[in-house]
This record gives sequence, structure tokens and C-alpha cells, in this order.
Amino acid sequence: MLKIRNLEAGYGKLKVLKDIWMHVKKGQIVTIIGANGAGKTTLLSAISGMIRPTSGEILFEDREISSMVAQKIPALGCVMVPEGRQIFAALSVEENLILGGHCLKPKGKKAIENQLRHQYELFPILEERKNQYAGTLSGGEQQMLAMGRALMSKPSLIMMDEPSTGLAPLIVQAIFEVIVKMREEGRTVLLVEQNAKAALGIADRGYVLETGKIILQGPASDLLANRDVQRAYLGREKIEKQQG
Repeated sequence: MLKIRNLEAGYGKLKVLKDIWMHVKKGQIVTIIGANGAGKTTLLSAISGMIRPTSGEILFEDREISSMVAQKIPALGCVMVPEGRQIFAALSVEENLILGGHCLKPKGKKAIENQLRHQYELFPILEERKNQYAGTLSGGEQQMLAMGRALMSKPSLIMMDEPSTGLAPLIVQAIFEVIVKMREEGRTVLLVEQNAKAALGIADRGYVLETGKIILQGPASDLLANRDVQRAYLGREKIEKQQG
């Protein structure tokens, strides 16, 4: 579904991503883990058209999108849930969701209503809060709204940037359960996440990004078992010191 070849990108003269090669297969959850500043958000920004790569290719369903303007990419079926949610605080929950379904307008009001119903089934709390200002929701509810808004356009690939940030463990668990459900519904998920254990626990494949380069990749179960990954991202070294 997604192929990235020899990608380099950054901000002005600052090169952040260097020689990135990766792929995401249809119907999988693929996670990218790495420390702060590794380039994870920059990678998602390049795929979603928010920044223009300096070299390389990004192919979404065999279509080159690296030079495409950001506004056109969601209509192809590739959407992103940004870090920090970025909901419209002064609009109601339902108004936020309807904005997410703007790509469906040519299909008529019924298509939008069907998608609204589906989001309320996936996130029942949003239906309870549908007339409430989005800015008054809790952090977890705002994250669910951001996810629901992205899903309104019926994407085939949904990218998520740090969905667990600032949330309580029980809420994080609920968010990750919804991500698994997305895969069960046939969607493909590219997940950027600092909670490496949780991300690798639900993913099919994973990539480890360090200072703008992919240093490890493979099945998520293999990365979970990798001692270097355990020490760097899963706190294994701290656990061993406490036990020893």
C-alpha cells in the first residue's frame, strides 16, 4: 500500500530524514518507534504532504505523492491523526466529525450520515457528547474525536502520531483496542508511538528510527525480543539492574 524509497527530508537546510526505505502492506499495523528527535513526526509529515522531501519517492497504492499538495492526499485514502489531536475546540463534536468527512460531500448527505453512525458505534462516548464543544472534552475523548474525524473520510491508510501522549493507562488501552479494530475492519495503520511496548504489542511489523535513519526493522515480535530494543525503548536495562 505504501512504499518509501531513498527518502530524504527536513526543514530548510536541516536534514532530518536520511535514506529512508520502508513499506507498509495492506491490512497491517506497522509501527515506527524511536526517541524524541529521531524524525518520526517528520516522516509522517512528508507522507501527508505537510513538508516536501528533498529526494526520494513516496508511493501510495503505486501513485507518486511526494510532490502532491497536502490537501489532495486525504481524498486518495491516506489520512493522518496529528500529534496533539488538533481538534476544532470551538466547534461541537459532531461538527468536527462532519468536517472530517468533507471528501464524502460529492456522494451526498447519506454517505456522511452513514459514516457518522459508524464513528458513534466505534466511539460511543462521542455520540453522548455530540453537541458538546470539542474543547471541553477530556484528553482521551479528544483523541477519540481526532481518530473519528480522520476515519470519516473512509481512508484505506490511517497514520497516527503519538496517540497515547498524555493519556492515562486505561485510556491508552482503549485507544489501542480501537487501532486493532481498525485492522479487523480492513484498514491499514501506520503508527508512530513512543510507548514502544504497547505499539509493538499490537503491530505486525516495526521500524526503529534513530537520528533520521532506520536502524532496525522486522516483525514486531522479533523487535520486542531484541535486546537492543529492550534496553533502548522498553526499559529492560533498568529492570535487570533492579533484579540484579
